[in-house]
Amino acid sequence: MFEKWGVIPTTGVSALEARSSGHLLADMASLTQENACRVSCFSECFHGVRKEHSFSWSKRLGFNRKCNYETLQVRATVSKIEHNVSSQDAGLATNGGKRKVTDSIKDEARRHGLLEPPTTFSAKYVPFSPYETTEEFYSLDEIIYRSKDGKLLDVQHDMKALKEYDGKYWKALFDSRVGKTTWPFGSGVWSKKEWVLPEIDNDDIVSAFEGNSNLFWAERFGKEMLGMSDLWVKHCGISHTGSFKDLGMTVLVSQVNKLMKMNKKLIGVGCASTGDTSAALSAYCAAAGIPAIVFLPANKISIAQLVQPIANGAIVLSLDTDFDGCMRLIREVTEQVPIYLANSLNSLRLEGQKTAAIEICQQFDWEVPDWVIVPGGNLGNIYAFYKGFVMCKELGLTDRTPRLVCAQAANANPLYLHYKAGWNNFVPVKASPTFASAIQIGDPVSIDRAVYALKNSDGIVEEATEEELMDAAALADMTGMFTCPHTGVALSALMKLREKNVIGPTDRTVVVSTAHGLKFTQSKIAYHSKEITEIQCKHANPPLEVKADLGSVMDALRSKLSLTL
Repeated sequence: MFEKWGVIPTTGVSALEARSSGHLLADMASLTQENACRVSCFSECFHGVRKEHSFSWSKRLGFNRKCNYETLQVRATVSKIEHNVSSQDAGLATNGGKRKVTDSIKDEARRHGLLEPPTTFSAKYVPFSPYETTEEFYSLDEIIYRSKDGKLLDVQHDMKALKEYDGKYWKALFDSRVGKTTWPFGSGVWSKKEWVLPEIDNDDIVSAFEGNSNLFWAERFGKEMLGMSDLWVKHCGISHTGSFKDLGMTVLVSQVNKLMKMNKKLIGVGCASTGDTSAALSAYCAAAGIPAIVFLPANKISIAQLVQPIANGAIVLSLDTDFDGCMRLIREVTEQVPIYLANSLNSLRLEGQKTAAIEICQQFDWEVPDWVIVPGGNLGNIYAFYKGFVMCKELGLTDRTPRLVCAQAANANPLYLHYKAGWNNFVPVKASPTFASAIQIGDPVSIDRAVYALKNSDGIVEEATEEELMDAAALADMTGMFTCPHTGVALSALMKLREKNVIGPTDRTVVVSTAHGLKFTQSKIAYHSKEITEIQCKHANPPLEVKADLGSVMDALRSKLSLTL
């Protein structure tokens, strides 16, 4: 019953028990004066965060220190809360603490909100100029994508307010929300709401409970292919639309939902896409009832990617150009028509994507891996991971940040060339076709962000040819994975760095898988059918055509299994 309402003690409280008086008391041996007011009700909202209410224990235990927040008395059964808001207004059911039959999870969250003090956290847009001081800033409720002098914008949080609470506090809060269905904290993104979009109302959030994606030990691939004992894959493709783009799109569409309720002059949300962005945008806009407009490069994305925005009711424009051409056009359109731009030029998406980095730390019990390898195209994601790891360190959840590797396809490798040139004089390239179509980008919007992240994480950039990436993906599949070509790029980069002994055999390494392999079955079929004439397809495993008689079947099995029958 306690867990239902998130009654979880913070650091220093080792036990909770119900006394005959009907009130909860703390274990006095471990509850100190310093943290007496920090034991909280509703795990999804602690002291100083939007939903904090402290138990009236300080006075009961003889402490003089008083909590600045209003006091609740919670019955041992947690079926009733004594408060100056009535039980009916507060939405607290009297049927054993269960949600009312007529409630949705949003209704429940809305009524709990009646008990909320105003949030003490905030965020704003500032120009991305990490080496310069600026006084320029904008509200997140403004529709703006660049600074006065054309710089990209970044979402800057009030770190002073966040630092009012230590790392143990944040870890306890985030851990308490995992696996819950409480709106909106069942999402891996919104479980970190205070670090993402702290001022948005829960009613405005558009979420499919994205995130919380699998981090699995790639035991066989690591041991047999690389001689590694601690290789992990963060499978961001296990998500609502099959890619990591959901993490950012829930944040962006939620903010647009808020803006439209504020009667901002917007008629929809638009993006240029290599496939995954359009799928995520279309799904979240459909959930919110907001029109989605998608610009796609004709004949350059998989059928599985194309069908997603079509199925979700988006306006899909197939353009005879590449992604960079689509990007130029969507920028021109949004300058003339009130369509909100959803590409990673918009820094709101990166706030959601950074939660994957926080989640990796959380899944390792708040320990930091040695290396994190991320495929890179438009390059917003490598900066998002950097930002997430840095926030964890700065707010005391971890003691360091990992080294980052950005992996690019050799057919679309402007960052790799820039890295090899010593970060001097970035030159865009004309991206050639690659099986890793989602990163087929020659003029990345977030180049400055990526360079900053890599420089400050002692990072590396590596590339993979078409043969290397497809072979790496095939090898991974043979050990039980089902990888997208972009993960193949990252795995190929890992193989090269391991061969050079840059990454050691015992280094804890995380490869970020950005999309699900089921979205790229065409390339797998072509590989295993040996239809790709430019490469050898040396790990191809085509099906055997066998006559339907026992002798033919046994002959086929002998050839494959070395049977001596």
